[in-house]
Order: sequence, then C-alpha cells, then structure tokens
Amino acid sequence: MRTILVTGSAGFIGFHTIKRLLELGNRIIGIDNFNDYYDVNLKLARNKILEENNNFKLYKTDLTDFKDLKKVFEENKLDVVMHFAAQPGIRLALKNPFQYDRYNNLAPLNILELMKDFKVKKLVFASSSSVYGGNTRVPFSEEDRVDKPVSMYAATKKYNELLVHAYHKLYGIKAVGLRFFTVYGPYGRPDMAPYKFTDLISKGKTIDVYNHGKMSRDFTYISDIVDGIVSAWEKDFDFEIFNIGNSKTVELNYFIECIEKELGKKANKNMMPLQKGDMLKTFADITKSKKQLGYNPKVSIEEGIKKTVEWYKEYHSKNL
Repeated sequence: MRTILVTGSAGFIGFHTIKRLLELGNRIIGIDNFNDYYDVNLKLARNKILEENNNFKLYKTDLTDFKDLKKVFEENKLDVVMHFAAQPGIRLALKNPFQYDRYNNLAPLNILELMKDFKVKKLVFASSSSVYGGNTRVPFSEEDRVDKPVSMYAATKKYNELLVHAYHKLYGIKAVGLRFFTVYGPYGRPDMAPYKFTDLISKGKTIDVYNHGKMSRDFTYISDIVDGIVSAWEKDFDFEIFNIGNSKTVELNYFIECIEKELGKKANKNMMPLQKGDMLKTFADITKSKKQLGYNPKVSIEEGIKKTVEWYKEYHSKNL
C-alpha cells in the first residue's frame, strides 16, 4: 500500500482522483482549506464520501502555512505527492491578483521545499490549457511556446511548471505536469459553465454567453482526466509535461444546446463581448499522451453532459 498526499482533496479533480486511488488500494492523505471561493457545502459533500473509507485521512490545512504543512510531512511517510490545489478562475484575478500569487505560487514552493527536506521523490501536479494563452496554431502541442499568457491564472500555472522543473534539476524530484483542458462532470465546480449553465437554465434564469457563443473549448469529462492522472502516477518519468484533454473542440453554442436537451428547457441568453483573459479556442494535441501514457479519452460531450445533468438533478433533489 502506497501513501499519497493529495492537495485540494475536497476539490473537483482531487475528489475524483482520490476515489480512484482508494479503489486501487492506496492510503491517501488529503489536504484542503475549504475556502469559500464557491459553495463550501459541495466541498463538504465530496469530503464526506471520501471519509467513508478508512484509508483516507484529512488535514484541514492551508498550504501557504509552512509550519502546518510541515506537520503533515512529519506525521506521514509519503511516497508520492499529487498537487491539485490552486486558486482557480480567470475573472477573480482582475480584482484580486494577490490571492493567485499566494495560493498558486507560494503553495507549490512550500510543497517542493518539504518534498526536498523529507526526500519525497515523485510529484504529479496540475497545470492548465490556459498556459497556451494567445496561441493561434491548433491543436495545442506540448512543444508550443507558452510564454505569452493572457490571464494571471495562466501565468501562475506556467510559473508552476518552471518551478517544478528547477526542483527536478536541483534535487532529483521526478515530476509530471498535466495540462488539463476544461474539466467537467458530476460534483464539478459551480463557477464553471457546465454546472453554472445547468443551474441557471433549470431555474429559468439568464445565462451570460461571452463572445456571442463563438468560442470553442476542449471539454474533458472527469473520468478521462482521472485516467490520465493515474497513468502519469503509475509510470516512471524524470520530468514530463502532458496535455490531458478530449482532443475535440465544442463550440459554446452547441454545448448550451446539449444542456438544453438534457434539461428539456431552453436557455435565456444574454449575449456578451469577449471577456478579458478569455481564450477563443482550446484544443489539445494528445499525441504525446497517447504514446507515453496510453491515454485514450472515451466520453463524448453528449454523454458527459447527460451524466452531469443527471447528477445535478439528483444532488439538488437531496440537498434542497
């Protein structure tokens, strides 16, 4: 049985990853600070499911508190660290960039310092498709330059990749960075379009549609994301970056149509211009991930939205 530290354990990706890792027979140490960036009740619901397994142990700790984080390393013999915790989103950074610096820059530095001190030699960490910024050549390849971010969030994710690479070179920490492409599914984040649009449309409220819906995203269902994470963890790399996406682009207007179909209800749309920090298109080249990770996404946007809406209905019928 291996002991794996997972940061952001009550978050969307962390929660689903831990469920899979527990099923595979591992011991999981989870860290989350349960902040109120979005509904804490959703985080508590995820955590409640995880705590039903005796091989899961939670530390309610802030990763920016080095002293508290050190206790986690002192009290547990860790084999691997999976770092998924971050301040997400693009628009909040326009109001509070310092929050991104704290949670997305200082937190991974603390983790890497403790990995070095406690000789934990393997890291899997979350990057983002947002690092591709204003790239116009699609699909996005890991070989593309990513030095022109268009959001604070993207800049922090690129910094993470550089920081981890430095610690890999200096201290021999083996690391895999995963550039996730628009993750969605059951227990997803309420601030992201799949959940937010489902919620607003179901309540008959208006949705803001940016760039008049003429935007495309590489929507990737959560089970496919977890497949990529587990494969990256199981294999032995020195340092690699991989795209983890569906490798199919979906225009926002069609995405909304899929939600409308599953809800049996039309959306009230407020057409808006493109927002600062938004990318017009994301599209993953997963050639490298297929070859080196055996990664093969399976869930179509139609099937994924169907499952997500089904979960939404069930979750809200229980929690009204």
